[in-house]
Amino acid sequence: MKGCYVAESLRQLQRQGAMSSVIAVDSIYHAKRRPNPEFPAEWIRYPQLPGNFGLSSAGNFLGAALQKRVRQLHQRSPIDVIHAHAALPCGHAAAFLAQRLGVPFVVTIHSLDVFNRCFQDGMAARWRRKASSEVYKRARKVICISDTVRRLLADGLSGVSTEVVYNGTDTDFFVPGSPQNQTSTILLVGTMLAGKGQELILRAVARIKDSYPGLRIRMIGEGGDRDRFAELAEALGIRNSVDFEGKRSRSEVAEAMRTCTIFALPSRFEGLGCVYLEAMACGKPVIGCRGQGIEEIIHHQGNGWLIPVDGLDELVSGLKTLLEDAELRSRIGQAARQTVLESLTLSHQAERLMKIYKEAAE
Repeated sequence: MKGCYVAESLRQLQRQGAMSSVIAVDSIYHAKRRPNPEFPAEWIRYPQLPGNFGLSSAGNFLGAALQKRVRQLHQRSPIDVIHAHAALPCGHAAAFLAQRLGVPFVVTIHSLDVFNRCFQDGMAARWRRKASSEVYKRARKVICISDTVRRLLADGLSGVSTEVVYNGTDTDFFVPGSPQNQTSTILLVGTMLAGKGQELILRAVARIKDSYPGLRIRMIGEGGDRDRFAELAEALGIRNSVDFEGKRSRSEVAEAMRTCTIFALPSRFEGLGCVYLEAMACGKPVIGCRGQGIEEIIHHQGNGWLIPVDGLDELVSGLKTLLEDAELRSRIGQAARQTVLESLTLSHQAERLMKIYKEAAE
């Protein structure tokens, strides 16, 4: 496991009686990670053939690397269920360990790329699909973070036991800010890659910049397309209005959400997206795309704003409407936070996971 979306739910699970041993994993080909004291975990590194080519076999290497340590944990305190995040390599390793320990495992799919195609074709992609399918078939339960993910899995593989569990949000941490502290800002939080939709925001703002001269774009995140986005902003004549802030702490992200005017991430490929829920919890109008997992949460113009994938005209229109109507932003933001409070908190997520764990262990 890795990621705050995994770690944060563990605290709620512990309050509900689930004791967890957390193992975070990474390939030896990546730089060694520093332990995060905020989210303690035992880090294990494993060999893998470089790149996506080696992903179909990485689970076997990972399972072998984990076997001794997991047996020690099982002897000290018997494991009732193993929860893996993503089929490859963690789900593959979980299947390996579950067979040897005689315990069930469940696996969560966090992406629309349910068969680990990695936007590729060819033999290696077929190997990854086969390995992923075997994991899903052997799992006691496949947990999907949205019904969009569940449908993609069902369309490609039958006979798998699935359940939708939406990610939860810390509504005590992500809270609305004071209106006096808000700035004229469009906030984006996400990996700097073309699929996340940052380019669409840049193009939309370029079209409305003369009407909103003080408007700024804050981009939080790292990624391979950062320089390309900066070059595009320069070409569009808005570079001085864009702040590329890189990686930021959870506290800094929460503060940015509290003070922004609009949160937007018109991602083309999103299973759900925790950042949408976090911005909603901060009482912000959130712009996402139809056809993604977030469409199951956002009701257009009710508790958020939806546009088609690559819908530049619709994005421009939506930004204008929201920027010009503070009352509408406030109404949508209040409804957004209420949506999260009613069914998308960390407690809601933990309750659903506990039910799955108990059923898997029976």
